[in-house]
Amino acid sequence: MQVPQDGEDFASQPWFHGPLSRQKAEALLQQDGDFLVRASGSHGGHPVISCRWRGSALHFEVLRVALRPRPGRPIALFQLENERFPSLPALVQSYVTGQRPLTQATGAVASRPVTRQRPIRRSFSEDTLLDSPVQTKLLRARKWSDSQPAGLEHVGQSREGNSGPGASSVPTLALSRIGSDPVLLKTQGPLTFIADSLRASDGQLHAKAPTKPPRTPSLVLPNASGHSPTYCEVVPRVPNAWGTPSGHSCPEPEAPWWEAEEKEEERCFVRPQAEVSFCPPDNPCGLLGPQNRPLEPKVLRTLRGLFLEHHPGSTALHLLLADCQAAGLLGVTKAQRGAMGVASGLELLTLPHGHRLRSELLERHEALVLAGALAVLGCTGSLEERAAALRGLVELALALRPGAAGDLPGLAAVMGALLMPQVSRLERTWRQLRRSHTEVALAFEQELKPLMQALDEGAGPCDPGLVALPHVIPAARLLEDEELLGPLDATCEQLLRTLQGARLMARDALKFREAAAGRLRGFLPNRELREALTTGFVRRLLWGSRGERSPRAARLEKFQRVLNALSQRLEPDS
Repeated sequence: MQVPQDGEDFASQPWFHGPLSRQKAEALLQQDGDFLVRASGSHGGHPVISCRWRGSALHFEVLRVALRPRPGRPIALFQLENERFPSLPALVQSYVTGQRPLTQATGAVASRPVTRQRPIRRSFSEDTLLDSPVQTKLLRARKWSDSQPAGLEHVGQSREGNSGPGASSVPTLALSRIGSDPVLLKTQGPLTFIADSLRASDGQLHAKAPTKPPRTPSLVLPNASGHSPTYCEVVPRVPNAWGTPSGHSCPEPEAPWWEAEEKEEERCFVRPQAEVSFCPPDNPCGLLGPQNRPLEPKVLRTLRGLFLEHHPGSTALHLLLADCQAAGLLGVTKAQRGAMGVASGLELLTLPHGHRLRSELLERHEALVLAGALAVLGCTGSLEERAAALRGLVELALALRPGAAGDLPGLAAVMGALLMPQVSRLERTWRQLRRSHTEVALAFEQELKPLMQALDEGAGPCDPGLVALPHVIPAARLLEDEELLGPLDATCEQLLRTLQGARLMARDALKFREAAAGRLRGFLPNRELREALTTGFVRRLLWGSRGERSPRAARLEKFQRVLNALSQRLEPDS
């Protein structure tokens, strides 16, 4: 298999099918080992490896890590789990020729590529670099000219000079050549037109390079949307710095609600009107349906495939989005601000009329902890499968920690699941994790456990630069009159630290909101995964549409018995 460099046209690879829906991809996979690579429409054009294994169609999102462009190295790396590759074909070649499992959790092996039967017009590099939510900085955006001094008068105009009704409404941007760079004609046109006119494999982009112009400094064009521009070797997304011709308009796409900037208004104290809830209304669930029983096997299988399809970094951003909405950090409406008398849920959390919000956050935390424990205890297969489930949770916790996604409530929920007695007693499973995934096991013991202990005691990191959503659970428990466990001196110090942390959290609510919005800028969530991480969905999944209405204490006690039985079934007491 020939391995092209990153940035070449991947349409020449027979296993790449371009934009293809999940349903159409599954129809092409007939036997175990059949695989193809497609550009997922639900993930912003990210590459997804679809493979049939043991009778089921599995889908694995390939993470693309953008690098700062430098001579002699690729502009991006591709990875499924730990190992990174300089290009997608290099990744595919390594897994196919070595017959290596795509993920340790599934054991799926891709061995036979499903050949594309029809040509595709859009190249993989264009799809990924233009539509991907991953935003990389454009270091140098160059202007084009026809290499003659007189041609500088026509910057931003069409080379043919057509301006009639039949001319293209998309202006041509000019890039001046520097050094021995080839002349590039760049337009903001449809990808199909660009793909037909420019191909990275054509060898040269101009029949005869004109005389070099004098060396001129590069121009960095600002992005009108305020977002970091996306870098591309052949077709960068460059805004029209000179405006559009009269009679034509280029409307900006509407930003998602979590990216909308909320203007800070000068306001005086407003008496709260009512308790405010940030949980979305009980809309019919696409995965569960209007009525469901607890722990439906079909839904659990769907969720398992959904989480395996996403990289831990992607799952962490989905969880950050759901947690920010549940805590009232992002997406707070003007009516909600008026009703609660403050601008953020982080402020409401510390006030007497924040009882409903505190109760919802505590219940969300408990539900996510139980769901995480179920992800491990529900693995009735091999020992390696359970160890892979532990590894997935640890990697998710690493992706949520300060400095990464910075979602401390999500980190607390994942760590709570790993530290549950029913999970921590699985000695054989943890031993297998240390044997098969040593680095992950060391990170859990040496980094995550001390970090979680410090956060619970009110001494962990809480700087808005490192953290997007602070650890609200200790303050919520304290304000809901839950007792602190431990010696009196230690609990008094913890009490003071927790109260001080709550004051700082309310004071820096605006900074946390900006940090969260910055991490989610350009993020395109998967609709099903986003729904699966809401509080209402997790409650219905665990207790069913009828059981979720039971009292909270009764529900928790019943599920604890279920987890005890599952844990004993996996590793009985000797």
